[in-house]
Amino acid sequence: MSSFIVYPAIDIRDGKCVRLQQGDYNQETIYNDSPLEVAKAWEAQGGQYIHLVDLDGAKAGHPVNDEIIKAIAGSVQVPVQVGGGLRTLADVEKLLGLGVSRVIIGTAAINDRAFTEEVLAKYGDKVAIGIDARGGYVATHGWLSTSEVRAEDLAVELASKGAETFIYTDISRDGMMQGPNVDGIVAMAAACGKTVIASGGVTSLDDLLRLSAHHASGIGGAIVGKALYTGNITLPEALLALGRK
Repeated sequence: MSSFIVYPAIDIRDGKCVRLQQGDYNQETIYNDSPLEVAKAWEAQGGQYIHLVDLDGAKAGHPVNDEIIKAIAGSVQVPVQVGGGLRTLADVEKLLGLGVSRVIIGTAAINDRAFTEEVLAKYGDKVAIGIDARGGYVATHGWLSTSEVRAEDLAVELASKGAETFIYTDISRDGMMQGPNVDGIVAMAAACGKTVIASGGVTSLDDLLRLSAHHASGIGGAIVGKALYTGNITLPEALLALGRK
């Protein structure tokens, strides 16, 4: 996929489609009782790739919403990527076995380098590294902790170990409807030389167009959550604006 991709986000908690504000489990909005119906709707509207986050899994440290993930992967024709609580090779293989196209390794990329390198060596482009940053430093455990590792340094290191795709979230922008940190995302792509998917803060069509202007520099797409649920952006108009009907 060489074009700039819009990834509609479905965050799953207690079996429902929700959004958190800045990753705070106490600031939750429930948008739909059926993540499966939401996934089908995004596909029907032209979505090219579905982004799933198992919020329960992120907190528990292992996948929790397997049945919903399996149902979604089996019901849509477009690829699905999933993150949230992947800490073991067995977890990764289980999700890939459910029909998921790409798994996202987040906290473990900091806390368990041996596991991360093993997954990259075995599955390569079926793995994306999720780097969530607060003030330039990597946050872990569902954003509950901030490490002393710089986001760009982690990306450079893991790119050297085979990572081809990074999902970069600036936590300060997530769910705040303030626009993405374009400079930070471009800097990340320049540092690691790989594809970076922007996450957090996309609020308007203009945000998507600003990000897509850097496609040649390595920004491969953007994950859009709250703005789609509030109607600030509709998927059809976004795809139209980006040149794809």
